[in-house]
Amino acid sequence: MSNTIIDRQPEIIKSKILRALESNDLSVQFSDSLDNEMILNMGPQHPATHGVLRLLLSLDGETVMKCVPELGYLHRGYEKLAEASTFHEFIPHTDRLDYLQPMANNVAYTLAVEKLIKLEIPDRAKYIRTIIAELARIQSHLLAIGALLMDVGAVTPFLWAIREREKILDLWDLICGARFTNTYTRIGGTAQDISEEIIDGIKKFIKEFYGNLKECRDLVERNKIFIIRTEGIGYLEPKAVIDIGLTGPLVRAAGIEQDLRKDDPYLIYDRLNFDIPVYDDSDALARYYVRVEEMIQSARIVEQCIEQIPAGPHNALNSKKVLPAKQKVYTKMEELINDFMIINFGINPPKGESYGAIESSKGELGFYIISDGSGYPFRMKIRSPSFSNLQGLPEMMKGCFISDTVVIIGSVDPVMGEADK
Repeated sequence: MSNTIIDRQPEIIKSKILRALESNDLSVQFSDSLDNEMILNMGPQHPATHGVLRLLLSLDGETVMKCVPELGYLHRGYEKLAEASTFHEFIPHTDRLDYLQPMANNVAYTLAVEKLIKLEIPDRAKYIRTIIAELARIQSHLLAIGALLMDVGAVTPFLWAIREREKILDLWDLICGARFTNTYTRIGGTAQDISEEIIDGIKKFIKEFYGNLKECRDLVERNKIFIIRTEGIGYLEPKAVIDIGLTGPLVRAAGIEQDLRKDDPYLIYDRLNFDIPVYDDSDALARYYVRVEEMIQSARIVEQCIEQIPAGPHNALNSKKVLPAKQKVYTKMEELINDFMIINFGINPPKGESYGAIESSKGELGFYIISDGSGYPFRMKIRSPSFSNLQGLPEMMKGCFISDTVVIIGSVDPVMGEADK
């Protein structure tokens, strides 16, 4: 914990913080007659916990001495459901994991399946997937920083962030016919191609986005209340970040340049020019800055993709593994048979295993699949970044005030649908 947090406490609490940090026992009692320890349940129904997250807090007055996060209130058993779904049938379930960036979830899952069946997708499909994954990152980060700002009492920037996010949801509607649960990506490519009208809409959004984001930053980053509420709050040592296994903006806010788009490039990221924002303070303010800068880099990536996107098919030409277009299903007997076999019996990959991961808005989102040769996954494990990132809460909250807990949770930006699975 940073000295800044300890130093701002009253003297009587300073000694108790130091004693509590040395103890791993949640039931530790304080002998001082002026203060008594209290155990407080925060959540799982509390809106400031950003979902059905329960925090068991050990308090000394307003100071948090220990925090135990409890997950599992939204557990739906998706990893087990996968065993009873064909590889295509499971795609809509990925929308419901991190429901703030369903497009990116689709991409991560289909990459893992394509790796398992050794299927190469066309370049145009790679560009389309990169565009939707980066727009999904912007969409998710807008809500993340908007919710964080609202947690500290700023309503106007939250409404501005939602306004920009709505524009992306409108683009989703044009791309796939759904605003929220999209199910747009397919094994082998995408459900349909993107038109020039959609490309023009994306260009218009990106052109306006830079100015609108700057307007929001000018309002927020000069606000003294926001800086005081976030600077030094939720500090986590870089070593602890690595030991706990955090990824995404949390690890980059701790001065560690880790990003799968650079470290293990997928799709067409190795052809693009973009930077990885890194800050050293490892607190709530640094995580805000990382997300804001990442949105700018995502906009740069989308611009480059639109300039470079090639013509050609948006799906791989493999009738045994890739769902045919509906027009062909309705007009050709061979395609009707292929569609029937894929839907009812699956794609029957070879026996083996694969792991596909992307750099999602929260961190490393990965799908580990074991195949026994049937049309259904034998086992599936989802590496959800929200679940891993929440493990950092006990360290981040040591010595903070109750009012700081909502700021820390907002800086982590968890989505419980993904954490609980």
